[in-house]
Amino acid sequence: NNHFKSVPFDHIPSIFDQIEQSSLFLSTKLSLQFLILTACRTSEVRESTWEEIDFEQRIWRMPAERMKMKNQHNVPLSSGALDVLKKARDIQTDSGLIFPSPMNNRALSSNALLHALQKRLRVDATVHGMRSAFKDWVSETTNYPNEVSEMALAHAVANKVEAAYRRGDLLDKRRSMMQDWSDFVIGNENKVLKLVGKDTR
Repeated sequence: NNHFKSVPFDHIPSIFDQIEQSSLFLSTKLSLQFLILTACRTSEVRESTWEEIDFEQRIWRMPAERMKMKNQHNVPLSSGALDVLKKARDIQTDSGLIFPSPMNNRALSSNALLHALQKRLRVDATVHGMRSAFKDWVSETTNYPNEVSEMALAHAVANKVEAAYRRGDLLDKRRSMMQDWSDFVIGNENKVLKLVGKDTR
């Protein structure tokens, strides 16, 4: 499905760096980086507001009405995601949006992000494809259970047992996973070969 064209997860760190070095508008640049680091949907990032961010608990609390599955979604914020938010304070406006369009102070359009990725950065993938890359990274390089990454992606669950297991939100496991992802993307992970997510203490 070309609509969700993915990108190999091992290309993500260089894409992230490419975004960083680019001359894109700051709001576009930061929203793409935030989208990669949180593995959230395009609309969730584009419409995100400062009041949804809990800096003390390091959580992004998305209200149910903004979610595809109509459930509130709590996203644990990694150090990388928090750094992006700190930079976004420089473009803060009275709209309350974290990533306002420099053109009209409204939410960035989904086409703006897609255009930035494909035409400006020449990345042969969709913005949604970044979520697929995250999922592939989790399943291929870490020991995190499938339901933890599914929860991070805010996917609906058919299996009743898994649904019951997930009611707990799995926040601690997800926080650890999102930090590992951030370290991988930004290049802070140990250069030693290790299974990310494995408790070696």
